Amino acid sequence: MDAVKQSAREWVERHREEISGWHRTIWELAEPAWREYESAAWYVHKLRSFGFEVEEGSGGMPTAFHATWTSPAGAEGDGARILAYAEYDAVPGNCQAATPVRGPREGLSPHAAGHTDPHSALGISTLAGVLAAQHAMIEHSVPGTIVYTGEPAEKVQGSKIVHGLKGYYDNLDAILSFHPFYMLPLCNTVRWDTHCGAYYSRVYTFECDEPQTWGLADPGSPIPASHSAARAPGADAALFTMYSLTKTTQDSMLPAAGGWSLSEAILTAGQATADNLPASLSQIQYSWRVPDVESAEAVLAVLDANAEAAARTAHCTVTGRWVARNRPGLANHAMAEVTWANVAEAGAPVLDDDALDVGRQLQQQLGHEPTEQPFLAETTQTIAPWDAEALLRRHLPPEQRNWTSDDYVEMTWYAPTARFYIARPTLAPVEGSAGHPPWVMNALGGIPATIDPTIVTAATVIAGTTLDLFRSPETLEKAAAEHRDRKAAAGDIPALLPTDFVAPTQLRWPEYVTTARGREWWIPTTHEETR
Repeated sequence: MDAVKQSAREWVERHREEISGWHRTIWELAEPAWREYESAAWYVHKLRSFGFEVEEGSGGMPTAFHATWTSPAGAEGDGARILAYAEYDAVPGNCQAATPVRGPREGLSPHAAGHTDPHSALGISTLAGVLAAQHAMIEHSVPGTIVYTGEPAEKVQGSKIVHGLKGYYDNLDAILSFHPFYMLPLCNTVRWDTHCGAYYSRVYTFECDEPQTWGLADPGSPIPASHSAARAPGADAALFTMYSLTKTTQDSMLPAAGGWSLSEAILTAGQATADNLPASLSQIQYSWRVPDVESAEAVLAVLDANAEAAARTAHCTVTGRWVARNRPGLANHAMAEVTWANVAEAGAPVLDDDALDVGRQLQQQLGHEPTEQPFLAETTQTIAPWDAEALLRRHLPPEQRNWTSDDYVEMTWYAPTARFYIARPTLAPVEGSAGHPPWVMNALGGIPATIDPTIVTAATVIAGTTLDLFRSPETLEKAAAEHRDRKAAAGDIPALLPTDFVAPTQLRWPEYVTTARGREWWIPTTHEETR
């Protein structure tokens, strides 16, 4: 390792305890999509304290930000512009304390939000990485500009589309995309050819705005709209008609090959009252992950038809509102190679005796005999991108170019992008038993002994790759040429939403609220439920 990268690595090691504290802060905040107010504010404050210029609320998104820092070794515009980013949204229904025992964080319901992947580690890893690179650039006079964005609502793939449409990814030379990972074979490696596919997400809103026109009132009633008269089915009926009709037609939407999924979430349903008036409003969100745009459009056609049918049946109107609509990812071998060199140099995260002890405690909690090595073996090893690619392709049709979904893919259309993974600690499966419950993974993502090695390793890779790229114009030129070729080969698909698209931040997303009862999760819970 050369002196410049060694300087960055030493910065990470010197700040290891501080970085761990940063992570615990974001992990405990655990704010869900589009509602990451305190998390975003924390990042903005931290970046400004390190000399970054920060735009808050970038792209019209209250919990997004766009930060830049230019090395004093060169004037504005000198050197490359390289982007990394933070994610910090958590997932409703996954509240877990950072302990090897099942239970929510103090004072909260198990139904509150918690970090699952965890995005808390994703963001702090990249932040530590760019700050380490910044330190080395100052110490060794390396020119260039670091661009760092705050990307909220990844769980609904929300912000990257908007940042792209609004020009925040224009004029970049490279993008580094990181995620903590455990799904085989993509542990401690870089994606090669098969990147993630298309992702669409859409909210359907049903409104029963003319219930009086449903049918004739009782001619003998003194009040035409009396409670005993027939009433319109209403918006709840439309929602559940849509839900059941879509379940019925799902198997017929696409061929059962190549891997695709359709998920739903009910955002609102009626007026949360048992009065006998028809529900006037309901909303259901559908999100689908598919290999390509053609498949995404086929699913969309069925969903739109189902929504229209449900609305007619229940005497409602229906409108659709996009949440996300992104393109399949583009590979870039030049970027993957330089990133892989840094992954190989950093090695897999090393779990010490304290981490192994946590793993054994979890095994005991689950009723299993503790083992010498409680964690999945592959999380302690690196694998070359082309070897991981070969293993991945064994499960896919030869003609399929993309698989599963993640919103980093939209970035790949704006600049050469490397997508790399550093393993997060994962308990090894027990032969003959079901998979481990989700709370186990969530706890491992918050316990410093188990998650800190992932953060430190990823930060080292981010810093090293960033510094390599800043000092290698020929690599960036090669990556840019490949990027142009890849876009052309993929049909140069334009962005799938208009440039005036507005992020759906005003929808009724789950959040923490403060009322006369204090701060609580959006669904009030009793003391017994909290316990």
